Amino acid sequence: MASRRSPKLDKKQVVETALRLLNEVGLDGLTLRAIAKELDVQAPALYWHFKNKQALLDEMATEMYRRMMAGARPAPDATWRERILASQRGLRAALLGYRDGAKVFSGTRFTNIEHAVDMEANLRALVEAGFTLPQAVRASTTAHYFTLGFVAEEQGVWPLPGERREGYDVEERAARMADFPLAASAGAEVFQNFEEGFEEGLFLLIAGIGARYGVE
Repeated sequence: MASRRSPKLDKKQVVETALRLLNEVGLDGLTLRAIAKELDVQAPALYWHFKNKQALLDEMATEMYRRMMAGARPAPDATWRERILASQRGLRAALLGYRDGAKVFSGTRFTNIEHAVDMEANLRALVEAGFTLPQAVRASTTAHYFTLGFVAEEQGVWPLPGERREGYDVEERAARMADFPLAASAGAEVFQNFEEGFEEGLFLLIAGIGARYGVE
């Protein structure tokens, strides 16, 4: 059998293919072998660019962030509250664009320093509002972790928009938990209306940050 001739690959081509394939097979099915098959090359060809799957995930997260920031950025004079709202809304929207987006993004490290521009601007807005740098960092990272956790749970129910995972029928759940009326009724809040829940959670978080550190 004649061997296939591998086209010249670059990192961008591999990452774009991986992100596209992610929506089809999810994180568990996203192997270097599957990506190589999609690119019509042998798996070892990918190791020129990525020594393992984690290295690929780091690059995928970096590209996801790059695409997210290609959209609207907060105005230069945005308040610290507006910056937290804008950054976390943007992050959620970006993660929801990919199956298992939150799982891919969590625990990865960026492969360049492009994010430093926005990080610097956001921290400066917090410090100028009256936060110490450690407080500003804690406020920013707490908001970031909230969004990652929220979207991970959201995608556990809705892997992609319009695609609900089996086992999350709220009425069926309520019927099974009829002896626990409050817990049964809570399902309608926990497993539905994610947009409303996310917004309310953000405002609770921001109010708590302001109250904790005494910053208006």
